[in-house]
Amino acid sequence: MGGSAAEWIAAPVPEGTADLERVGLPRWMAVLLARRGVTDEIGARSFLVPSLDQLHDPFLLHGMDAAVERLLAARERNEKIAIVGDYDVDGVTATALLLAVLKHCGCTAVPIVPHRLREGYGFQPVHVERARAEGCSMIVTADCGSSAVGAVEEALAAGLAVVVTDHHLPGGELPAGTVHINPRQTACDYPFQDLAAAGLALKLCLAFARRCGRELDPAPLLRIACLGTIADLVPLRGENRVIAALGLEALATVRSAGLKALLQQAGVKAPYSAADVGFRIGPRINAAGRLHEAERALELLLSRDPKRSAELALELDSLNRDRQAEEARVVEEAFALFADRRPLPPILVGWSAEWHKGVVGIAAGRIAKELHRPTLLFAVEDGVAGGSGRSIHGLELHAFLLRWKERMIRFGGHAQAVGLTVHLEELEALRQEWEAAGAAWPADLLARRHEYELELAPNRLTAKLVAQLSRLEPFGMGNPRPLVRTGPLRLEGAPRLFGNGHLSGRARGEDGAPLDLVGWGWQERAAGLEGTFEALGWIEHDDYRGGPCLRLLDCRPAGNP
Repeated sequence: MGGSAAEWIAAPVPEGTADLERVGLPRWMAVLLARRGVTDEIGARSFLVPSLDQLHDPFLLHGMDAAVERLLAARERNEKIAIVGDYDVDGVTATALLLAVLKHCGCTAVPIVPHRLREGYGFQPVHVERARAEGCSMIVTADCGSSAVGAVEEALAAGLAVVVTDHHLPGGELPAGTVHINPRQTACDYPFQDLAAAGLALKLCLAFARRCGRELDPAPLLRIACLGTIADLVPLRGENRVIAALGLEALATVRSAGLKALLQQAGVKAPYSAADVGFRIGPRINAAGRLHEAERALELLLSRDPKRSAELALELDSLNRDRQAEEARVVEEAFALFADRRPLPPILVGWSAEWHKGVVGIAAGRIAKELHRPTLLFAVEDGVAGGSGRSIHGLELHAFLLRWKERMIRFGGHAQAVGLTVHLEELEALRQEWEAAGAAWPADLLARRHEYELELAPNRLTAKLVAQLSRLEPFGMGNPRPLVRTGPLRLEGAPRLFGNGHLSGRARGEDGAPLDLVGWGWQERAAGLEGTFEALGWIEHDDYRGGPCLRLLDCRPAGNP
């Protein structure tokens, strides 16, 4: 099931472009930087050359000073600390950072990672019981807790200190006595709101080590923090860009047995990219929490034993293959659910007792991208529907669903991604109400469109351009790889089919300039490359051919407006 044809739209030129041109940047680079929020020469230098001195003082975060003081007291009294982290890449990497640095600074810390299938997302009373059973007197959360009023109340009533580190949108006021580190809370005026949980854990680690008088090599911390930052799809601007860029660079000199085994099993090599994390490394870490227990991934990140690391990396690889198969089945069945909806409703809601709770989120993301609709998918068990939602650009799903929070068992997340649990008997009525409310959205928000940033003749798509664009890496949310419009083109011979429905070929521009093309999953679209055509895609280095290549997004006959 595919979406309707997409409109091609040139991205607007920001007002600040001229100012950047005046400091010597070529116009196309000035335009790209201005679209990414860069306004002056200093900002351009910071964006193009990320460095540690661009990270803000961690003590600017509301609650940081109180958290460090409480951790120092725990160390002084030899108290045991429980780290309650989420089971995704961001939560696991944040937990790994806190465990490693707290132990390095002389604290006793143990991990408590929720089980996705048995317990679901977030900090819950059951984790308070687990912490007490471990003999802990303090709980530090990682990537959860901002909405966990009940669990925090129970922990405080039991005499446990609670430090919440989280970046999800707060779901209400936490009880008095809670130390809350979250740049999105109203009490916090930290200069950068978009840190991932791994970034917040990094901040807490740096602050605590500083107060302890312990020197920390930032490279090992950045290697772990960059994984959570990139995989959680936070905007790769500001501090996130620094963490991602320097962490990817540090991965080239990794010494950790666990990380080495993970990189080898993922089949990636230096220099590492955000795409390596997003499509190769991150999914293997995520697979443990999606289908089994996230402790496997946590153990791997902290492992110093090469043999055990290799075993764990192989296990995660196997789980990831299982995850891919399960995800593909859910996507196919979900598409079938929506196939007869004409016109498509403004928001897509589906559920099944046959779906695996661990993959409905990534399946919802696939469908939202393909059909250009906010999508909610639920796995049903024992009369309860546990679901995940993904949105599209311009529609904040968390804010939209918030008005129905009181009818949900649990709810939380970000503007573009949510997790929620509802009673099955409520779900049909909620679906109808969500569709009715979504009907008020402006039609242009739901229209499929491709906004391209560069329009260049085929002879401009060269290795030199690829090298120049590489200065903008790492690419990701908030800093996408620039989409290029080019043409007219004509194929030189028939395209070559390879793999599972992919194609490659060589085209030439009107002046005969060659341009290699690759279309992932484009076998069924090969007819669109007949005759003279224009193309939208991303220009990048092709390791197989050893030169520049346009990775296709869309094409249409030349001459269309």
